[in-house]
Amino acid sequence: MGFDLDALRAAVAAHGRVARVVIAEVAGSAPREVGCAMLVWNDGGTLRQSGTIGGGALELMAAEQALRAPGVSRHPLGPGLGQCCGGAVTLWTEVFDAAALAALEGAEIIARGEGTRPLAVQRLIDRARAQGKPPEPQLVQGWMVEPLARPARQLWIWGAGHVGRAMVGVMAPLPELAITWVDTGPERFPDEVPQGVTVLPAADPALTVPHAPKEADHLILTYSHELDLALCHALLSHDFGFAGLIGSETKWARFRKRLQALGHGDAQIARITCPIGQKIYGRHPQAIAIGVAGQLLGQKKGEGTACRTHFSASGA
Repeated sequence: MGFDLDALRAAVAAHGRVARVVIAEVAGSAPREVGCAMLVWNDGGTLRQSGTIGGGALELMAAEQALRAPGVSRHPLGPGLGQCCGGAVTLWTEVFDAAALAALEGAEIIARGEGTRPLAVQRLIDRARAQGKPPEPQLVQGWMVEPLARPARQLWIWGAGHVGRAMVGVMAPLPELAITWVDTGPERFPDEVPQGVTVLPAADPALTVPHAPKEADHLILTYSHELDLALCHALLSHDFGFAGLIGSETKWARFRKRLQALGHGDAQIARITCPIGQKIYGRHPQAIAIGVAGQLLGQKKGEGTACRTHFSASGA
């Protein structure tokens, strides 16, 4: 969670004047946590937005007021807005144009407020820099402090077919993921790619594996079993955080034998998860993507063994 400067930069470039609404404080029960933000702009007299601070009456009210009444505001969710949550939320709303955006460039921790920066804010920033760990978003003595958003995980998706496209569509909105999407040529990708996804055409995708961080996660979904095998071989020779291969139990049994013949030990081969996903969701590409997303998020939370209900792709 952090200040997504890239998303704000893109919105200002496209729309000129953009409001950013962030949850600064939460007391009691609330739809979302501190640091969640949305962007709001006027599109020919119609308000548009990206991101969410939890939906419902709070979000509707915040979007309607964002451009015309920036500042700090506190909202009791039950008595004030009729929401079921019994807590209260403090919102920090700012309006950005190109000039205001330029003032943020180069900052790793974005701290702003009225008057002289409080000593408590400076100490928080100094401590974060000394420890090499960004602070959590928080309101400190009337100043809002947020680190720049940095993806916590690198996800490489290999294959831009129906399943690959569905996977990118489901995964791309998750702010903790930085996605690199690889296939054999530019014509394999859709005309429009979600913001923040890096497209990497490569005639021989396996040769790009050394460019992936060793802690990256990988989903292998190409149109070719030979490409899939080459990628598994390359990843086992390179290292990875998580590697999932789409396919059937039969496909994986054949792959295990071929990977053994290529010199990989059983324990190393077993690090690749195949099949992937959750079979109960079905074989539609979006259903596969949802199941795999759940598996990856569960693996992040240390629940990997509980998520190994696998999916066998038709024809894989």
